[in-house]
Amino acid sequence: MGTWMDRREFLRRGGRAAAGAAAAGLWGAGPGGPQQVPVGTPCAEKLGWKMAVQLYSYRRFPFYEAMEKIAALGVRHVEICFFLGLDRARPKLKTNEDLPPDVRKELKEKLGERGMSLSAFYADLGADAGKARRIFEFCKEMGTGVIVAEPPASALEMIDKLCEEYGINVGIHNHPEKKGYAYWQPEGVLEACKDRSRRIGGCCDTGHWVRSGLDPVECLRKMEGRIIGLHLKDAAEMGNRKSKDTILGEGKANYREVLRELKRQGYKGLMTVEYEEDTPALQDDMVKNVAFVESVARELGG
Repeated sequence: MGTWMDRREFLRRGGRAAAGAAAAGLWGAGPGGPQQVPVGTPCAEKLGWKMAVQLYSYRRFPFYEAMEKIAALGVRHVEICFFLGLDRARPKLKTNEDLPPDVRKELKEKLGERGMSLSAFYADLGADAGKARRIFEFCKEMGTGVIVAEPPASALEMIDKLCEEYGINVGIHNHPEKKGYAYWQPEGVLEACKDRSRRIGGCCDTGHWVRSGLDPVECLRKMEGRIIGLHLKDAAEMGNRKSKDTILGEGKANYREVLRELKRQGYKGLMTVEYEEDTPALQDDMVKNVAFVESVARELGG
């Protein structure tokens, strides 16, 4: 099934209202205020896949504007990013643990009105124990169950204790290969997870595996049992660190097989679309990304 067929089916089955709004890049509020976001990916949900969007996909927009575009996709889960802005009117505010109590309350209210959740947080989590605790406290308050980060191995014993204390998981994210960087391949992440609780695992970025010249399906097989989350991303060129992203299913990641492998493993959790190509067609591209996952989920029996 081609991209157009995927999108057409998405519009027809379960995502009509959400994707229709997405085509215009808007999420209209009714007379009583913002609407609850209808789930645009019912087949993915049946497989236990909770569709999410990484805020970096909409990095040119402050979160309060990006939220409406994400809602328009029929997606209820968001992974915020520690260095991105919250509100155009208050440019110093970033979506991280430094938000003051009144702004956190405001943010929770805006999310609650739409039935959306800050389900994951790409955090600046490292060896500073005081800062790490503040990050976990922020996540607990915001109802965030997964922290995505690239902490040094020396910090993992301390972080593991915080995971157990707060009941929050940490997914170690992988960027492309570079000298001295351990997490670019599954073996490096698995070594860091060794002797740690099951609350520490990988946040598997399939696009960065492609950029590193790795087969994402084989990498997922190696990571089986340690996958905390995913960054769903496809890339145009294998082994090129600077490769552009493509729509899911149109690059070198063999994305139908990626999703088939996750189904085989019985993975249930966040499926976070991160799309780095910021163009005037961004919203339409994001519709296609979400539609692709929903189409394959339907093929897989979701």
